[in-house]
Amino acid sequence: MSGGKSIKEKKAEYFEKIVKLLNDYHKILLVTCDNIGSHHMQRIRRGLRGKAVMLMGKNTMMRRAIRLNSGQNPKWEGLLPYITYNLGLIFTNSDLHDIKNVVLASKVPAPAKIGAVAPNSVVIPKGMTTLEPTKTAFLQALNIATKINRGNIEILQDVNLIKEGDKVGSSEAALLQMLDIRPFEYGLRITAVYDDGAIYSPKVLDMTDDDIVARFGAGLRNVASLSLEIGFPTYAALPHAVTAAFKNVLALGLEVDGVEFAQLDKIKKILANPSAFAAPAAAAPAASAAPAKEEKPAEKEESDAGVEFDLFG
Repeated sequence: MSGGKSIKEKKAEYFEKIVKLLNDYHKILLVTCDNIGSHHMQRIRRGLRGKAVMLMGKNTMMRRAIRLNSGQNPKWEGLLPYITYNLGLIFTNSDLHDIKNVVLASKVPAPAKIGAVAPNSVVIPKGMTTLEPTKTAFLQALNIATKINRGNIEILQDVNLIKEGDKVGSSEAALLQMLDIRPFEYGLRITAVYDDGAIYSPKVLDMTDDDIVARFGAGLRNVASLSLEIGFPTYAALPHAVTAAFKNVLALGLEVDGVEFAQLDKIKKILANPSAFAAPAAAAPAASAAPAKEEKPAEKEESDAGVEFDLFG
């Protein structure tokens, strides 16, 4: 008999491991692992060491382990719809933004291989290349405008070679290899974030405090506008409602005799004598009224006294 563990024992150990991780950690990054070799994966694990634990495995085993143990925590079932394709789970209790940065830093440049699905669009910029004139026919076959300049091929305009999601053809792959362009980056790609039962898009991790405050302010304004429109009182609309009501009181007080209060009295004084409340005239017009020959000594005196004294003294 072989001393190795049976498949059933390995499955049982895997189930125990995933349940332990789900119990020990409350945050999970769900990542896809396409086009990543074993050496690259080891480097990613080293970068996560001490901060997070990455678990790989068959999707069927992951889903079965979660279903069998969801009685311990029903929130785990929210992960099931996201366990598809070549998926991995990164468990952590650290700041998710920091772990995200470690994951994204693991990407490495890679050449375009024939038949690969392009993770991003590829544009060849116009300009000089290191290609010899013998390659002109090859570029013309790809409808790329060129000319010979100083013994090398010059591309005359930017070339949209590959669109995101398209399969890389043999001609495109050969051209990129000739130009020594490695247009793609492969690494872990975050597809979703699990945070103690809540699941949301990884884009949320890119939001700053300023973004959150701005979004909250926009939502608050929407609530206030809707509240004022339908006449339903809310805390958001209260300052605006009080201000509008006070304006109505002032307008009514100006029309009705016998109403007196401090704010209304001030408005009446302003309306009765607006010039008394006008801003004081600037000193510049008065200076310009002085004789022309006295302007130069005055300017010299001001500069000697100092600007700060003139403004604030």
